[in-house]
This record gives sequence, C-alpha cells and structure tokens, in this order.
Amino acid sequence: MDAMQAALVDYGSACAAWRGGDAAIGCRGEGDQPPHHVDARAGLVAVADARLDDREGLSVALGIHPAERRALTDVALILRAFARWGTDCPRHLLGDYAFAVWDERKQALFCARDHIGARPLYYTPHENGRFAFASAVEAVLAIAGMPDALDETMVATHLGSTRFSDTRTFFRTVRKLPPGHTLTVQASPRGWAAARVRVARYWFPEQVPLARPASDDACVEQFLHLYGQAVRDRCANGPVGVHLSGGLDSSSIAVLAARELRRQGRPPPLAFSWLPDRGGAAPKPAHASEYALVDAVCRQEQLQVCHGAPSAEDLLALLSLDGTLPNVLVHINEEIAQRNAQARGVQVLLSGWGGDECVSHTGSGYWQQLLLSGRWRQLAAERRAANRPLLRFLAGVALPLLSPLPAALERLGTGGRMRPVWFVAPAFARQVKPLAAPAAPTIGVRHEQLRRLQEGHLAQRIEGWGASGARRGIEYRYPLLDRRLLEFALGLPPEQFLRGKWSRWLMRHGLRTVLPSEVCWHRSKRDRARAEPLIDAWCAALPMVRRRLSAATPSRARYVDMSRLDECLARPDRFRAQPGRVTRALHFLDF
Repeated sequence: MDAMQAALVDYGSACAAWRGGDAAIGCRGEGDQPPHHVDARAGLVAVADARLDDREGLSVALGIHPAERRALTDVALILRAFARWGTDCPRHLLGDYAFAVWDERKQALFCARDHIGARPLYYTPHENGRFAFASAVEAVLAIAGMPDALDETMVATHLGSTRFSDTRTFFRTVRKLPPGHTLTVQASPRGWAAARVRVARYWFPEQVPLARPASDDACVEQFLHLYGQAVRDRCANGPVGVHLSGGLDSSSIAVLAARELRRQGRPPPLAFSWLPDRGGAAPKPAHASEYALVDAVCRQEQLQVCHGAPSAEDLLALLSLDGTLPNVLVHINEEIAQRNAQARGVQVLLSGWGGDECVSHTGSGYWQQLLLSGRWRQLAAERRAANRPLLRFLAGVALPLLSPLPAALERLGTGGRMRPVWFVAPAFARQVKPLAAPAAPTIGVRHEQLRRLQEGHLAQRIEGWGASGARRGIEYRYPLLDRRLLEFALGLPPEQFLRGKWSRWLMRHGLRTVLPSEVCWHRSKRDRARAEPLIDAWCAALPMVRRRLSAATPSRARYVDMSRLDECLARPDRFRAQPGRVTRALHFLDF
C-alpha cells in the first residue's frame, strides 16, 4: 500500500488508508480529507476519483435532508448510492468518476468507471489470491514483485496501426476497466485463490430511444438547456481555463463558460490556444483565418488567450519520458498549454474533445442512409440544397460505401498477421498477431456516432491528458461528453446533423445567437498555423534525436525497424510525409 500511494504523488499530498481483514484501500488527494469514506455501521468503505453532476437530484433520490447535502463529499454520496442501489448505482450517477467500494460483510469489492472514461481505473488480473487496482499504471506496477513485461500485442498495435484497446495497456499484468463498465471481485468459499472476477457493462448508448423533436426550435431549446447545464456543472471549484481553437466545440464552451462564471461573480476563464504566439506581428495570409476565429471569440467575451508552440528542446524532453505510460501519450501542443495553465494557477481545464464524435457530428452517413433505405426523393432534395454537381454528389455518396473494401483485402492478403508497415520490425511483425480490425461500419449517422464513441480513441486521449495534467494540478473536464447531452444527441434524427450544405447543423443552428457569426458559419477549419511550426520544431530536433539513438541502442529497439526509422530521421522530407508514424515509434523507444 505504501508503494502504491507513493506512486500516486501527483494526485495530492494527503494520504489515507483503511485496512481490515483481507482488504486494504488507500488514496491520495488534496486538503485535509482525501477522497475516501467509511460507513462502519454498514461495513462499507469507498474510495473515489470523482466529480459528480446533479448532486441535488441525486440527493433527493437518496432522501438526504437539504441541511446535510452540502457537507457530503462526492465519495460519500457514491457510498450512499451504493448502499441504496448496490451494483446498479452507476446507472444513477452522472459525472466523471472511477470508484471502488469494499463490502466487508459480503467480502466483495465493487469498482466502476464513468460512461466515457473521464477517470481511469487500472487493475491486475486476479492471480495467486491477490487483486489490486489504482488510478495510475505506475501504482499497479509499484507493487512488490509485480512483473512489468510488455504486452507485445499492444506494442505491435501501437507501432503498426491507429487502433486502440479499451481493456489492455502496454503491460501484460495491468488491465484497464473499460468506460461504462463495472468490476466485481467476490470471495469464494474456497478462499481468495478461487475468487471470481466479473466485468459487466452498464451503459448502453445503442439502446437510447430515437426521438423526433416537435420542431427545430424545440430541439434547440432542449439542446441549449443540456449544454448550458453540462458547462455549468463543470465550472465548479477552482480557477477555470478553456481550450480555444476557433472551432465550434471549443468556442461554444469558452463562450458559455465565460457567461456562467460572470453570472457567479467569478473571473472569466483563461483561454489556451495551440496556435503560436504572433509576438505582435500579423500572421501569414494562409494562417490569418485561424487567428481571426480565436480573436472573434476573445473579443466578444473579453477573454485573454495564451498562445504557445513547442520548441525542439520541448520535443526532446517529452521523448525522454517512458512512452508506455499514459502520461506521455499527450500531444506536445497540449504539454505547452498545460505548462502555461499551471503558471497562471489554472486548476480546471474545459475541453471540447469528443464533440465531433456525437453532439457536433458532421452528419456523415446521412446521404448513404437515404440511398440504401430507398428515400431517393429526399436524397435528391439534399443534393439541391447542398448545391453540388450531380456527379460530384453521387461520388461523395458512393465512395464511403466502398471504404471497408481495402481493409478486407488487406486482411485477406496477410492472413490477419501484422504487415511490415510503418516502423514495426519485420521479424516482430511476422511473429505477433495485432488487435483485430474493427468490423465494417453500418451506414447511418447514429451508427457512425456509436462507432466513434466506442472505438477507444476518446478514452486513450482522456487517460493521457488526465495523467499528464495531474502532474501539474490540472483537472480536465469535457462538457460535450456529458452523458445527458450524449444521450440527447443519440436520440435525434439524422437531419439535425446535416442540412443541405451545412454539416454540424445542430451546433450551428443552436448556437447562432451565442457564437460570433464568423465562427458559427465557418465551413472548414485547417490547422496550418499550428501544424507548420510543430513540424519545423520536429525537423530541428531530428539531428539531436539521431545522435541520441546512435549513442546507445534502446532496449526496445528489437520491436522497431531502426534502419527505416533512421532513414526518416535523416531526411526531413520523409519525416514530413509521415510525422505521426515516426513520433509513435520515437515515443515508444526508451532513450
């Protein structure tokens, strides 16, 4: 327990532990009351990394007297919910959480993770009568005698694809509880060596009922209510910052957060942009539109924006960290944003991450859905509203229907084995079978939303940002991943997301009186102003990276095609052609 708590030092300075019989639970947090709670009368102990929404509604459902509600911590509310609803309690909880409850009388451990995975929970597969869990991979690995061998399937998948796993980490002995799931460890009459470990799903977004609003105005009214509630809930506690890219998602969060904080009499949020600081100079003509969108939001809400771009030294510092740990799987631009936020005392950072996947979905799949369902008259009307030439429109409808074909042909040609592509060492690629490719998507807006919510990339970034932010005392919150808002969007008809030439119709139409018009109706947003300086910084760092690699062979080099990697490092033009693949390999290598 002491070793695990020491590994969680980034989560706070206050430690607490409870020990009883065969179980021990520990935690770290800020302040005098670390995030744990004991109900001795019921024989229950809870520990949590949690931020609950709608505490008032939950308190009413639990019959808690109004005078008592404010004094209860989130973990105490979670324990009350478990005492009332047992293992069904996550269905009644809203917010971001990972928690565990030990039931001393039943000799059972119950763990749960929120619907989208905003808070991580890692654990060891049960063996030799021992089970352990923690908020960080490092805490599980800190257990005496815990093997740290790499999971080679995950290594091959990381180096040779863009797939993700919601259950596996880079280490064989460390697993993660998927978002929207619970885990139960139950003692057996034959002892803990025969204990049963059961993982079960409790959130089923595919079962959200379809609904058709009475009108566009009714849809907008409900959307704005839920969106405002999601932002309001996430503005509680601590100085607030916001991501600001100039896109619909981050801009709307910045505006709503600024208005909510002013309503509360608090300072407006600081905005953090991945765009480089202009230093008072006018941006290049090709970059001007990106800065103009950010400036429009800041001008309307009187926000201060902090820009930042990485240097070659920043990139080298990030590469010196162990890329198999979640806190390193962070975009370098976000590292700079975190550094700026920490310097300005920001403790809460609101992000629009996850908006594209559901609430601000582009409506891709709608035209194909009309075609396959025989609604050709409606499809023709959409073509006229989009004002596209017939052949170009038909090509745009037909090509997505053929997208599963290349992947199917590749699987047929390789027998399911890893192809020696990217920077996977050829011998290693022949030996290891990677994670299976996802099934061919079903056509339609709702199916596309569900696929993107569940394919794993959302939790992957959230886990990385959360672990990295903890080092600097920053907590990330994601209003567009609020469960109430997600379920509302999943129930909408597809035409609420694509209307003629306008993708993301729900966001544009709903926020037309909230956002600056140039932001609301901006049709395409490129990242050249951000991407070009980043690539330039990488190219400046490549010679230094080569020297480091040549000075000593990394212990993980056997997994990587080092000669091919070196060719790319020696040729900036080759690096510019595939920067993502090169940086994934470099992050993995230990040098």
